[in-house]
Amino acid sequence: MFSTIVVFCGSNAGNHPIYCKVAAEVGKILAEQKMSIVYGGAKIGVMGALAQAALDNNGEVYGVIPLFLKTKEVAHEQLTKLIEVETMHERKLKMHELSDGILALPGGWGTMEELFEMMTWAQLGLHPKPIGILNINGFYDPFLMMMEEMLQEGFIKHIHKEMIMVNEDIEVLLEMMKNYRAPEIKKWITGQTV
Repeated sequence: MFSTIVVFCGSNAGNHPIYCKVAAEVGKILAEQKMSIVYGGAKIGVMGALAQAALDNNGEVYGVIPLFLKTKEVAHEQLTKLIEVETMHERKLKMHELSDGILALPGGWGTMEELFEMMTWAQLGLHPKPIGILNINGFYDPFLMMMEEMLQEGFIKHIHKEMIMVNEDIEVLLEMMKNYRAPEIKKWITGQTV
C-alpha cells in the first residue's frame, strides 16, 4: 500500500488537449483518494494540470525543482511545499525519498529518464515501490513494444517486465499498484539477476 506517489510527466502540454485533461483528472482522483503527490514543481504543461487539479480538490502536492529550472519550468508557488535542490540528480533522489509509489504520464526525455531510473532501481532490488504507466492516447505504445523486444532478445526477464504496470484508466492502474508486491531479487550472477 502507498500514500504518496511521485508523478513523472512533461512540463510541456503536448500536441493533444487530452494529455492535460487526463492529467487534471489524475490530480483530482489522487486528491480524492487522499494520496499526496510529489512531482517536478512546474505550474505549466502536464505537470501544471496535474498539480492544480489536485490542489483545487484539497490535495497535498509537493514540488521538487532544481534552482536553475525554477524560472524555465515556471515553478508553481501555491503548492503544499516547493522543495528547491541544486541538481537534477538531487531532484530524482528527493522525489524517490518522498514517495512510496511511482506513476508516469506522458512527457519528454526528462520524464523517460526519471522513469527509467526508477525501473532500473526496481530491477536491481533497490526499492519495492509499484511503478505504473498511464498510457494516455497510446503514448507509451512504442515503449511497450520496445520492452517486449528487450524481453524477447534476452535483455530483461519476464519478472522485470511484470514490475511495470500499464493501463489507460487511472483508477484501474491505481488498484493494480495498490495490489503490487515486489518480487524478491536474490543476487547477481554473471551480470543477470535471478
